[in-house]
Amino acid sequence: MAQNASPPLAAPALVGPLSFPEQTTVDAGPLGKLNVNGVLSGMGLVQGNPVPGDDAERGVLTNGEVIIQKTSGWWQFYVQAGGYDVPELGLPVLSTEKTVSDLFGPVPVAYLKLAPAKNTSILIGSLPALMGAEYNFTFQNMNIERGLLWNQENDVNRGIQVNQAVGKFTASLSWNDGYYSNRYSWLSGSLTYTSGPHSVAFTAMGNLSQTKVQTLATPVQNNSSMYALIYTYTKGAWIVQPYFQASEVPTDPAAGIARGADTYGGAVLVNRTLGHGFSLAGRAECISTTGTAAEQAVNLLFGPGSAGWSLTLTPTFQAHAFFVRGEFSFVGASSYTPGYAFGLAGRNRNQTRGLIETGFIF
Repeated sequence: MAQNASPPLAAPALVGPLSFPEQTTVDAGPLGKLNVNGVLSGMGLVQGNPVPGDDAERGVLTNGEVIIQKTSGWWQFYVQAGGYDVPELGLPVLSTEKTVSDLFGPVPVAYLKLAPAKNTSILIGSLPALMGAEYNFTFQNMNIERGLLWNQENDVNRGIQVNQAVGKFTASLSWNDGYYSNRYSWLSGSLTYTSGPHSVAFTAMGNLSQTKVQTLATPVQNNSSMYALIYTYTKGAWIVQPYFQASEVPTDPAAGIARGADTYGGAVLVNRTLGHGFSLAGRAECISTTGTAAEQAVNLLFGPGSAGWSLTLTPTFQAHAFFVRGEFSFVGASSYTPGYAFGLAGRNRNQTRGLIETGFIF
């Protein structure tokens, strides 16, 4: 086993401020050299106006995962296994056990990667979704909690994905099962242009059929289409990332959707490295939905036709493998349907949370 200071690995993607301090390489005989990383972290939370099924105070294991990957040769692979939690704004915090059992199992991401040419790759397996600016696991993101816009997106899907880079452009196209539905009727794609510190990405996805199945991992949004335009500026101590997102869940009585609805939202994510291991990240976002309760429109937020906004602030400190970060978040709901907002009766229009997450990333 050897440790080295090679360039950062492409997967898993980390959008600041956390980083793997070093790569650990093991010689696996006929498999060649493998990179081994891991994350072990826990989170404590206090919140106002908890919803039914949640508590004012919670503690969960956010990450207990091992990542093994082969990154050389014409065939490669990636496996991420263990326990995890996915705290989200505006939704109850689940136990780690329930998150793993009801979402993506103990091996949430695992795929075979074929690299027939230098700028071409084909991924087959359980893949990170192409949609959105935030990733699934807490250690990958600027903030501990995922945002309101992310709540509309899919997280992990199963299928096949082709990637191609040409000059300053990178394109990806995927045939998959959308919101982990095990129904392979989704087409997803992204196109990214990068020039120096600037990048612009357009992502789109849609279900070419309809699916009746609904679970925690497969919500009603599995019968939707979604688009996002994301700009990212990365230079020196700064990461600035504004983006716009829109989605449509069409009317489909056969799938249990009496009347469809749309969402429109925008967000800005910012991270500033302060030096000596400290950094400060923030997120501001707003989202609105169409439809009314009278017409029995599908609920995509806090009731048909509701809107929401949030502010999140996350200071972070990392020293080698150890990290600790706090977070303050505020979510406001408007035009909500009583029973679908915050508090035990769902009639409070806002929720405030304070979190601390600490652990090791190695």
